[in-house]
Amino acid sequence: MLKVHRINSVEWKPSAVVALATSADGSQVAAARADNSLEIWLVSPGTAGWHCQLRIHGDPNLSTVSSLVWCRSGPRGGALGRLLSSSIDGSISEWDLFDLRQKVVLSSIGISIWQIAAEPCNGLQVNDKQEIKSYENGHANTSIINGVDEEESSESDIEDDIAAVETYEQNDAKSTCLALACNDGCVRIYSVSDAEKLTYRRTLPRVSGRTLSVTWSSDANRIFSGSSDGFIRCWDVKMAQEIYRITVGLGGLGSGKELCILSLLALRCGTIVSGDSSGNVQFWNGQFGTLLQAHSSHKGDVNALAAAPSHNRVFSAGSDGQVILYKLSSDAIGSSDAIVSSDGKFVPEAVKKWIYVGYVRAHTHDVKALTVAIPISHEDLPPDEKVKRSRGREKPLDFSYHKWAHLSVPMLISAGDDTKLFAYSVKEFTKFSPHDICPAPQRMPIQLVQKPVINQTPLLLIPSAHWLEILSVRLKKGIVSDISPGPSSGVASTELVVRLQCKPFRKIICSTIASSGTSFAYSDHVTPNLFELERTKSSKDPWAVHKRPLPKELPFAHDMVFSSDSSRLLLAGHDRRIYVVDVGSAEIVHAFSPCRKDDCESLPPSEPPITKMFTSADGQWLAAINCFGDVYIFNLETLRQHWFISRLDGASVTAAGFSPRNSNVLIISTSSNQVYALDVEAKQLGEWSMRHTFSLPKRYQEFPGEVIGLSFQPSSTSSSVIIYSPRAMCLIDFGKPVDRGEEPDLANGQGLAKKLHNNGALKRKLQALESKHGGGKRNFEFCAFRDPVLFVEHLSKNSLLVIDKPWREVVDNFETKPVDKRIFGT
Repeated sequence: MLKVHRINSVEWKPSAVVALATSADGSQVAAARADNSLEIWLVSPGTAGWHCQLRIHGDPNLSTVSSLVWCRSGPRGGALGRLLSSSIDGSISEWDLFDLRQKVVLSSIGISIWQIAAEPCNGLQVNDKQEIKSYENGHANTSIINGVDEEESSESDIEDDIAAVETYEQNDAKSTCLALACNDGCVRIYSVSDAEKLTYRRTLPRVSGRTLSVTWSSDANRIFSGSSDGFIRCWDVKMAQEIYRITVGLGGLGSGKELCILSLLALRCGTIVSGDSSGNVQFWNGQFGTLLQAHSSHKGDVNALAAAPSHNRVFSAGSDGQVILYKLSSDAIGSSDAIVSSDGKFVPEAVKKWIYVGYVRAHTHDVKALTVAIPISHEDLPPDEKVKRSRGREKPLDFSYHKWAHLSVPMLISAGDDTKLFAYSVKEFTKFSPHDICPAPQRMPIQLVQKPVINQTPLLLIPSAHWLEILSVRLKKGIVSDISPGPSSGVASTELVVRLQCKPFRKIICSTIASSGTSFAYSDHVTPNLFELERTKSSKDPWAVHKRPLPKELPFAHDMVFSSDSSRLLLAGHDRRIYVVDVGSAEIVHAFSPCRKDDCESLPPSEPPITKMFTSADGQWLAAINCFGDVYIFNLETLRQHWFISRLDGASVTAAGFSPRNSNVLIISTSSNQVYALDVEAKQLGEWSMRHTFSLPKRYQEFPGEVIGLSFQPSSTSSSVIIYSPRAMCLIDFGKPVDRGEEPDLANGQGLAKKLHNNGALKRKLQALESKHGGGKRNFEFCAFRDPVLFVEHLSKNSLLVIDKPWREVVDNFETKPVDKRIFGT
């Protein structure tokens, strides 16, 4: 019988998302947060594959990111392109996805940059196998009209979107131009080439007010800028002259107060879309600057605009939390208005109108960013595969994510002040509920010491951006070291042991605590630090912390871990080496250089940075995992690399750990929801994986949420492990057969979550899981969580610690309030 102890008092303050950008191939989404951190999300057509592949903490000395763009720039940017961001302090940074660093490529110009826009790719080639529709200023090109009504054919729309993605082939360009919307009213143009720094090109004439938004025309010959004086200006890029200006305001009549043009979008058909501070979304003729349509559906600032790849759908988002869809529809007018086609025949003109379709409000706060991504991962379910659903009296919106998310079908991503990211169907926007990509944003990497030598009271290490906390766990009824079977203990309490703050203007990147509880360490973006924790006899200050020396040549680390006997500290340095440091003598024992071959350790490090490390209970093995999912196994006794494992099933590693029952067995969970048991000593798949890895139950392959951790029973006889995500956990027994029996869809955790309303329900579910020893229970049993879970770990063989937090409490602690308007120039 498993006793569950809950803690929900842990402080958890995720940071708002301020900008989004999609990679050149549409497969990855970058999300910049207000704390200057950046996340790279792998776009997946299924619930299993959504995975935060990279986290870059950013430089705390730089200002907040104001805009984000992924631009193609030749070989230097690679297949994904170069990821650039602008800041309020007037600088431009590049986010190095290989070294996991933020690098300034344009020093501050002394003026705030509100938005940046990359020049559309030149030299695009049209694939002869595809036919593309083209429009000019809201009217269809009659030489290509095929007479199919877009509103009547959903399948045709999907094909259009896919064609729009696959039709163009990019030639290598020497440089790409970047337009900067600056606070002094100017638009500055820089070129992005293979050189590390940006090159200044020219500045467009200064205008009254602040330039808040900027975009390029599809042919890159024109730039459109929006200002705080209520004007949209069209610029000739080569001549650096204003062609015309548009007076914005409903109907183009202006506004009595200062009107800010917060977002602009230029479509391939020549139409310009604007969003402003009055809540209006307006469509303009890009050639003459005349108004086509105006919509006043937002109740506040329109912060972001995005278009489907076919440019026949436009999305807007604002400070009212709404995401709204507008669709291009055609109405044929009378024969008297017929026009002459290219072959000399008279054809009725099809007038295109942008109509309001509907809205979705998934966010509780301002929506600050939108982007469109294209899943290219092969972790997809066949479109015609039926998904079983649990029966119920009421059938609201369809919650099944893979009903609409398929390979190469575009999806919309939104993010904002509520720290969440949501994915929507571009084609069936109002039909399906949005998918919550990260139910526990910016989850802290918590660690538990089960039995510290200091006082045998479990200790928790909880890091944040600027401090570390060590808490002692007080279980209900005061029983800690030996918990007898019984009912669930309910909520556990914590007591602060140590709160350690890092130096000013620094940010904690990683941390760890020894299994003995006597040492802990952290690394900021400058240097690693080691501390000793001891118990004193003073009643006033029962705990004392002493800083221990470390070798000065150690670089800052992306991850760190202690050996099982707490005698050594292992650091994954930013120089892509792994350092083994003796805690007692403060000397570097060895430095590993991860490599793909066992005999090339002497070569300079060339592999991606290590972001996860795990040690075996017997102290022999170290498993190091890089940011792309490759695994390196090192022998800590011989101090040599033992094995290299390339990306398993082409996916990233989400969680891993060595089994306490057999230190030679490494359990790995991947972003495609596969589980591997690796025999490290034999350098091969374990016997269990050979039989079952590719025949796991479908209910596990549809695990709700990204797997974030493993928890083993601290027993040399147990063969089970708990694999958990913020939404659910699954008990897997490697000593039992795998039952492939199907169960209802768990894609959004809706079924079980509705049943588990309280601790008692969770207790009964876990008791059912644990009673497997009595016989009859299937393997791969699930338990859904009601609240987002940050951490799950065994306290003992028969007790489990669960750290969760009601999302409502997290929202209540946000610094920004719902419908929070952004004020420029302050």
